[in-house]
Amino acid sequence: MGTWDFGPFDNDSAADWCGDLQDTEPSRRVELIRATLNEVLHEGEYLDIDDGAAAVAAATVVASQLPGGSPVTSAYAPDFLTEGGSLEIPADLPGLALRALDRVAGDDSEWRDLWEDGLPKALTALRPVREVLEEAAA
Repeated sequence: MGTWDFGPFDNDSAADWCGDLQDTEPSRRVELIRATLNEVLHEGEYLDIDDGAAAVAAATVVASQLPGGSPVTSAYAPDFLTEGGSLEIPADLPGLALRALDRVAGDDSEWRDLWEDGLPKALTALRPVREVLEEAAA
């Protein structure tokens, strides 16, 4: 996986997932987000980096659509969002996104292992996403 910064979309896996979300029929985009988040919760003992990076991107998309969420501005994010589009987020999705982020940042995760010394910066980059999701899930 190529990674060029700490942002949630700043790696090949997340950028690929964003392309998939962009290409998905608009009425099925929330379905893809849900499936991506569920996948990391149901994956075996060790979470693969590609699935983890996709889940981080999905959780960030969810947070961006909630009150207090930051708009998605990354050039690697789905175009429909950077161009002002939106998604209707079901009430259960913020909690699912939080659980997925916990799994990605957990001990048995390649995402966590690959950050090594940069882990504090990677987790700090996700803090605003987590705060919005926590507020919505409360």
